[in-house]
Amino acid sequence: MTTTSERVSEPPKRQMPKRVSQSVFDGSRLRVVLLVDVYDGAQQQFLEAYEQLCTQVSSVPGHVSDQLCQSIENPSQWLITSEWESAPPFLAWVNSEEHVRMVSPLHGCVRDTRSLRFHVVRETGGPAAGTTLTPDRRRLQSSPRIGDGVVRHALTFTVKPGSEEAVAKILAGYASPEPQVDDTTWLCRTSLFMYGNRVVRAVEVRGDLLAALRHVARQPEVRAVEEAINPYLEQDRDLNDPESARVFFTRAALPALHHVTAGHEQPEAERHALYYEARPDCGMRLAELLAQHDEAAADDPRSPVLRSTIFQRDEVVVRLVDVRGDLDDADPALCLGFADPARAAELTTLFDGAAGADPTALRGDDFARLLELARMRLITDRRSPEA
Repeated sequence: MTTTSERVSEPPKRQMPKRVSQSVFDGSRLRVVLLVDVYDGAQQQFLEAYEQLCTQVSSVPGHVSDQLCQSIENPSQWLITSEWESAPPFLAWVNSEEHVRMVSPLHGCVRDTRSLRFHVVRETGGPAAGTTLTPDRRRLQSSPRIGDGVVRHALTFTVKPGSEEAVAKILAGYASPEPQVDDTTWLCRTSLFMYGNRVVRAVEVRGDLLAALRHVARQPEVRAVEEAINPYLEQDRDLNDPESARVFFTRAALPALHHVTAGHEQPEAERHALYYEARPDCGMRLAELLAQHDEAAADDPRSPVLRSTIFQRDEVVVRLVDVRGDLDDADPALCLGFADPARAAELTTLFDGAAGADPTALRGDDFARLLELARMRLITDRRSPEA
């Protein structure tokens, strides 16, 4: 499991290709903004909890600085901002059990929170106070990324061994929720896969992701499914207990790290998910190498992959791909992201599924075996008609 002492790879000194609409690997500094609504009368308790957290987080690798601000209009509204050397060390921390432990004192006095994460693209003035970053490490992106208006996110959790078929039946049989959240937010697509006893649910939202997730959670049909799978979960949860639900979904979050598109839409493209279980402390590096391959493959006419989104948490790396034609008829190395021989060698040292393989002598049959090993089972893939 990733620990906060793990040093992720150095930020790459490069600009993101235009076809990359989302990436945590561009080397830019990260600004994290946390909007907090504190219970009335709990401001002092919140301040004390924050000061304790601030002392602990100052020793986390990659952390640069933070600020705590209180609204001048409403004393219950607070703003926490923090700066990080880049996104990967922040994600390694925020997805760790150490983070769950550190922030737990805050939740007794907080009504609601909202986290926003931004790469620093432009700034004025000199170096940030207290930073030790060199000018090269503080280098900014020359141009902003251009997205498609879609926000991507995933959740993952495990069910008790032996319950997989029962869980798959429950997850495949529910009625789709209302896709329109409000005038500006739509639930575009939900893709659900299983790999053994692991469930991965990926969502695509146009508009406000948090509003969409809350909208879906309130739908009776979704609530019924969540209650139905509760007895099968390896991690107990009580959706009627806000703290239990919060901890479960915090641990289940599977962030999207990178998205690239080949630039041409094919509605008939098949959606697949590939599961790469990384070796201990190698998840972020494995995701980064896969991202680099997908950037190169976006301009390769041989590649069957039209779009790719990479999700990662600890040793779990999931690559969601939309493929031209039948996956079984495509080049397995290109589908896996192992087409570059030099990168294939390093990828196989990080990918636990490649145990026993000689990365210097991989052939077609080896890639076919690895692709079959990585393929996740599709449970349901639903698209909104308006998406």
